[in-house]
Amino acid sequence: MTELADRPAGSPKTTLDPARASSRPATTTGAPYPAVDVAALGELLLGKWADTRRTARALAGRPELHKTEGLTHTEHRRRAFGQLKILVENGAVHRAFPAAVGGADEHGGNVAGFQELVIADPSLQIKAGVQWGLFGSAVNHLGTAEHHTKWLPGIMNLDIPGCFAMTETGHGSDVASIATTATYDPATEEFVVHTPFRAAWKDYIGNAAMDGLAAVVFAQLVTQGVNHGVHAFYMDLRDPETKEFLPGIGGEDDGVKGGLNGIDNGRLHFTQVRIPRTHLLNRYGNVDADGSYSSPIASPGRRFFTMLGTLVQGRVSLDGAAVTASKLALKTAIQYATERRQFNASSPTDEEVLLDYQRHQRRLFTRLATTYAAGFASEQLLQKFDDVFSGRADTDEDRQDLETLAAALKPLSTWHALDTLQECREACGGAGFLIENRFASLRADLDVYATFEGDNTVLLQLVAKRLLADYAKEFRTVNFGVLARYVVGQATGAAIHRTGLRGVAQFMADSGSVQKAAIAIKDEASQRALLTDRVQTMVAEVGSALKGANKLPQQQGAALFNSHQNELIEAAQAHAELLQWEAFTEALGKVTDPGTRKVLTWLRDLFGLSLIGDNLSWYLMNGRLSMQRARTVGDYINRLLVKIRPHALDLVDAFGFGPEHLRAEIATGAEKARQDEARNYFRTQRASGDAPVDEKILLARKGHGTKQSGA
Repeated sequence: MTELADRPAGSPKTTLDPARASSRPATTTGAPYPAVDVAALGELLLGKWADTRRTARALAGRPELHKTEGLTHTEHRRRAFGQLKILVENGAVHRAFPAAVGGADEHGGNVAGFQELVIADPSLQIKAGVQWGLFGSAVNHLGTAEHHTKWLPGIMNLDIPGCFAMTETGHGSDVASIATTATYDPATEEFVVHTPFRAAWKDYIGNAAMDGLAAVVFAQLVTQGVNHGVHAFYMDLRDPETKEFLPGIGGEDDGVKGGLNGIDNGRLHFTQVRIPRTHLLNRYGNVDADGSYSSPIASPGRRFFTMLGTLVQGRVSLDGAAVTASKLALKTAIQYATERRQFNASSPTDEEVLLDYQRHQRRLFTRLATTYAAGFASEQLLQKFDDVFSGRADTDEDRQDLETLAAALKPLSTWHALDTLQECREACGGAGFLIENRFASLRADLDVYATFEGDNTVLLQLVAKRLLADYAKEFRTVNFGVLARYVVGQATGAAIHRTGLRGVAQFMADSGSVQKAAIAIKDEASQRALLTDRVQTMVAEVGSALKGANKLPQQQGAALFNSHQNELIEAAQAHAELLQWEAFTEALGKVTDPGTRKVLTWLRDLFGLSLIGDNLSWYLMNGRLSMQRARTVGDYINRLLVKIRPHALDLVDAFGFGPEHLRAEIATGAEKARQDEARNYFRTQRASGDAPVDEKILLARKGHGTKQSGA
């Protein structure tokens, strides 16, 4: 009998084998149970750049690119740098660069391919990201054609390994406040780059400790006594022959980290280092020979955000990479859970498969649903990124939307990846803790994803500020009465929500029936209304509380904003979750196969109801749900788990990973072989009649006999 897991990804619609058919919920209508078209679902998940992802995934499956566990950090660094050369040889890094220098001007496909590298080794992915996604991208997007011609070919072919020197020891997410300066000297037509104190050292910089020959250094541009804010400068760091720092440049090795030890992170500092005027990457700000400053963007604030906005691809890349890591973990954990047996709860002889336990389903299926939602949202973000960077949709508003979307989704997907890796690790017991099964290793490497390319909490605050700005723009001229009505969504909402009449109305509509309450809660329109209403209400309440804050003295305004910071970040997270739910719902509209659409709808409902369940106290306190409907959320989630259970392997098989991608011993079928061997052993022993009698059975027999004689 062939297990479904043995079916190659890409084969047609599947039917559960008899060994698992018993776990299917019975249908009362006699209708055929839905089946998933794994091949079609796999194509949907691959998205717009499916061919690029397949190519990148095949490359990531090659052993020479895989992480070798147990290396020292020095050995791992050496291996990772050698792997970069393999990427160059296979044309895996050139897509986003201009065609004029040998690239393909393919921005979305470039990031799609990059996201797959996490399968091979997160250190390789991030080291490649430093070289081509940050260092090379900064030259590409902040420089001009002259800079492209001069440096990009060497960056692309790895002749110039480089660094992206933005973060400082004293300033991480607050880039505008970095302290490194680049002061223009018109007498020599040079910039003098200087770190005035220890906190201004560039820190956590990839390639800084060993490999970097050059860097894009971010510094405050000062000319003619005026600070024009943060700009980017190209700087040579080391002698290409000796690999020693050039005069005025120094640094330290960050040493061993909690993960990503294939990357040589380090610190850099500069003491009156002179670089040519032409090393200013001057697409958005230029200094003439006499020291005159000019920019196509008059506003310093807008100029700053425009320059940083060109580097948004880092957040887009991490978002998709985190989703990929979650998929890897879930495929391994769910595969294992269909094979591993524990406790004979429903049989005197056979033990239960882990995935048949409700709690096991809940811990894995809810995360599977979130991973699907995050994946569909990530694809939308990637398409938005490609639209902006290709020039098809490159207005200020488009760029702001892209920035906001990336700042909303990157935190959720990276936090979710860490949570999923940990839960999958625990769900696999001691086996999950073994490095050979990758959970612990992947989690250690992805830990920093939550804080680099923007600390997740800070990013959500940026999202909240955008939500507040949109709210203020919509209601700039209205009075407080209108604002109050907006808080509850409609003119009569306050009376309905605040007095509990809404809850009474829901109860009456449900007629006290749990079934009707469940139907109301699982309806797509109801989920959308509940999720949307929560975001609107949270934003409106904070917006009302902060109304007029910009007119207060700076200290008072800051204090008022700070007193509502937690609510702001919660509103931003709720907004991001709504975006994921909408992306999942939109993806459902692209599914033509009825069975696949049915199963994915169950999965989308599981995601939506899990969000509502996680925030049930808010819905109850704000009168959005009656107690009757609130009680049905958990019950309906449990019903969805039962419906999804027969399709669990199909849903993770659709991710399209082979053994060369998973590289987890417990996902090879070895556990099934062990369990089958054990079951056959005991079955044969029982059939032979030579099996010892369990003491509990003897005691039970004696007790039964005593009762009979007593009768």
